Amino acid sequence: MQRKRRRERDEGMTASTLAAVRETTPTFDDWLAARGSALLSFAWMVTRNREDAKDVLQDALVGLCPRWERFGDVDEAEAYLKRSIVNGSVSNWRKNGRRLVPVADPGQMQPAVPDFTETNDEADLAWQLCETLTPQQRAVVVLRFREDCSFADIARILEIPQATARSHAHRALARLRKELEKAREEGR
Repeated sequence: MQRKRRRERDEGMTASTLAAVRETTPTFDDWLAARGSALLSFAWMVTRNREDAKDVLQDALVGLCPRWERFGDVDEAEAYLKRSIVNGSVSNWRKNGRRLVPVADPGQMQPAVPDFTETNDEADLAWQLCETLTPQQRAVVVLRFREDCSFADIARILEIPQATARSHAHRALARLRKELEKAREEGR
């Protein structure tokens, strides 16, 4: 569907207009230099493991690089990349027997936006509890609450219906509330 829209858009443009659009799109290297740390942070939030995040991001970038010129804008390319990261994470999760090994937050990763949750112990605990979620639920939670995406954007990025995105968020939040209550009772 995106190819069809892009083709229709490109056919409606003159050659000079199309060239101008392509000139305003940054090169793959420039885009990666600007967004690399945010993408690695996203991958870590989805996988909760530094090495897995690097691997999944690298695989996604390998898939994106030859397709870079086909994307009409940077947002489409980033949505494709985030979807590839989530797919890779789900594949690894399935392949490795659905084992999750909690690890500490990589100290050198800088979030795309300032992280004000560092002073809030409950928020820290909530992000730690995200490790108990399925990769799809974790991806929705990260996109919704970390990346501040709307459900329409989440549905577009993950290529799922909006209702499914909302359902994943609802189930994830219910599970997180339950785990948070349990942690409070244990005195964490």
